[in-house]
Amino acid sequence: MNMAPNTNHRSRSRGGALLAVLWLSAALAAIAFSLANTVRGEVERTSTAVDGLRSYYLAQAGIDRGILYVEWELENTVPRNVPFHYSAANPVLPFTFPSGQAVVQVIPETAKLNLNSATPQNLQRLLMALRVDPDSAAQIVAGIVDWRTAGGPSQFDSFYLSLTPSFRSRHASFEETEELLLVRGVTPELYYGGYDHDAQGRLVPRAGLRDCVTVLGRLDGIDVNTAQPAVLMAAGIPPDAVAAIVERRRVQPFKNAGEVARFAPGGGEGYARLRVGGQSIFTFRSTARIRLPNGQLSDLRRIMAATVSFGRPDDRTRVDVLRWYDNAWTP
Repeated sequence: MNMAPNTNHRSRSRGGALLAVLWLSAALAAIAFSLANTVRGEVERTSTAVDGLRSYYLAQAGIDRGILYVEWELENTVPRNVPFHYSAANPVLPFTFPSGQAVVQVIPETAKLNLNSATPQNLQRLLMALRVDPDSAAQIVAGIVDWRTAGGPSQFDSFYLSLTPSFRSRHASFEETEELLLVRGVTPELYYGGYDHDAQGRLVPRAGLRDCVTVLGRLDGIDVNTAQPAVLMAAGIPPDAVAAIVERRRVQPFKNAGEVARFAPGGGEGYARLRVGGQSIFTFRSTARIRLPNGQLSDLRRIMAATVSFGRPDDRTRVDVLRWYDNAWTP
């Protein structure tokens, strides 16, 4: 009896079964690869979220400790066992924690121009230092003066009323610097700042109006150690002298007004306005980096800031947080 046909049938059956197994294996492998890729992505996303949360609390801890250090200095009660202390000549506080590092910049409000008392000339210089062309700068200055000056309707009111939604100038003092965004000619980029490319093609932050003006404090003078270069130029200091001041304070901050006078003997009006330090209102900007399991600091940086007012000289224990910024930047 000839069994060849059955043998061929069985061979074809085995070949079809093998092909089905191969297709099934390929499908399962694709599913397994997709699942593994999804799991890996979720693990990395979760790890980044955890690192971000740790950085958040580390930056907050830096601000809290920075406030304590400034309070000690204002009360003249610095403990003996602290490795360093805050002073007007030491405005950067590097704090080391078991979980990472937080570098806190202490910026007095005297590092900025007061938006309600700055002269039109100072404001014009500031805007030109921020790369605003002279004609646009003059229009913005006129808008700022109109906004803060009491009086009846003006040409600016006519412009504001033509907008949607419409509004009028307050014709009163600025209560928040964000009001500048309503002034004719002020753009979000001018207010918030932006980024430029350096000689190596890297992005570097550029300061905006919010980094240069304030509505807090009434002291006449500009802190030479923390003021933005644009603020120094607004005070009437020439650009080459501003560059020299920035380089000098990077190496060694000025300790007192005498050092500033020796740095610029016979200086003009601008130098006469320079001072060292502030009085009772400070912005704390904290940059945090967590520590990795290998002991190195993470490349992830979290920057937070808070504007804090300390009490009168007879009651420095009263600390009021005026503004809090969960996401800040370092211009």
